[in-house]
Amino acid sequence: MPSSHFSLVVKKKQNEAFVVLTSVVLLIGCAVGVKDRFDNYKVYTVNVDNEAQLKVLFDLEKVAFSSYDFWKRPTKVGLPVDIMVPPHKASEFDEIMRSLSFTSTLKIPDVQVLIDNEQPKNPRDGFNWERYWTMDEINEWLDQIVAEHSDVLTPISYGYSYELEEIKGVLLSYQSGNPAIFIESHIHAREWIAGATATWLINEFLTSTDPEVRRIAESYDWYIFPVTNPDGYRYSHDVNRMWRKTRSRHDLYCLGADPNRNFGHMWQAALEPVLIPALRSSLVLLPSLNWRPDNLANFVLQRTDHIKVYLSFHSFTQLLLYPFSFTPNPSPIADDLQRIGEAAAYRLRQPFGTEYRVFNGHSLYIATGTSVDWSYGGAGIDLSFIYEFRDLGTYGFLLPADQIIPNSIEVLQSLIGLLDESENLGYLP
Repeated sequence: MPSSHFSLVVKKKQNEAFVVLTSVVLLIGCAVGVKDRFDNYKVYTVNVDNEAQLKVLFDLEKVAFSSYDFWKRPTKVGLPVDIMVPPHKASEFDEIMRSLSFTSTLKIPDVQVLIDNEQPKNPRDGFNWERYWTMDEINEWLDQIVAEHSDVLTPISYGYSYELEEIKGVLLSYQSGNPAIFIESHIHAREWIAGATATWLINEFLTSTDPEVRRIAESYDWYIFPVTNPDGYRYSHDVNRMWRKTRSRHDLYCLGADPNRNFGHMWQAALEPVLIPALRSSLVLLPSLNWRPDNLANFVLQRTDHIKVYLSFHSFTQLLLYPFSFTPNPSPIADDLQRIGEAAAYRLRQPFGTEYRVFNGHSLYIATGTSVDWSYGGAGIDLSFIYEFRDLGTYGFLLPADQIIPNSIEVLQSLIGLLDESENLGYLP
């Protein structure tokens, strides 16, 4: 199947998708409360060796309401993609792989098995980091710790979500005059390890007796929002574990937007196409300009004299990335950011040997409207980094809960390295 013919097939599928679209939307409304299952869904790693292969993957991703879910999007020749394939698409997928001589490797043979094993079978009572907590449980815990540590914790919020959920966080401050770190976590709903790590860090900053941890906890103020996409996170617990986006509705056809592609700095600078989001896929392109994460941005902009570091927590692939993602042109301080990132990765490696790679964002994937490009280019925060947590794809977004604490421990160590090197280079006092 030549790539030109495949493109025609893709366009036909797009047209067919719109014919059944209204029925699909109505069915969604009837299915609320029923958890989606992913029995025999498989995840493949697909190598991209030439432009023809890349174009086919781009076309496949563009199909409106596609059943394919790109866990790693196609970006460049030489960078592999991860694709979740449903059982009813298995034959078609195999034909696509054969027709253009793709090399693919089965990474996850049954996604539902990982979902079923993600949480412990017999969890302990009380808030701990042995399982992933629901949105309600996280909010209750935040209220509780603020009440218990009111001398150093202040409740903060930057507004409400589309479904009118307050977006809660905390400001941890042991003394006035500290420079501040801002942590934006769990902006993508299915990346559960992000929010779990953020809550663990809050607890550790309050309770750790380690001298290095106490130093960074008390020498810096910490704005931490564990879940910045509460609607999507709640939906990923209650209905669709693989949901990525928000739950904002733009019209009859468009449900959800990717908040991390809609910050107001060089939005769509790479001329990404405008698409209707797929129901199950990780398509991340916004169908219109009518939603942007302005509330979060305004919160940060009002505090730019205070906030000196911006960190965005994600998963997966064990990366530490710095601006820019929208352009190949490096930041003027790219060498320093690389050095700071390498210091962070070195410290992260010490507890368990976990290897992180450090890159300019554009060298790994092309993306526009990201929070970190905005924090650097729009808010003027030089020390802006994206963390992509564990793992390398064995579990992907479905990292078992028994890895929450190890992941959190190594991330905390990396923060010590990041801040130490930033101080050494004169970016922090």
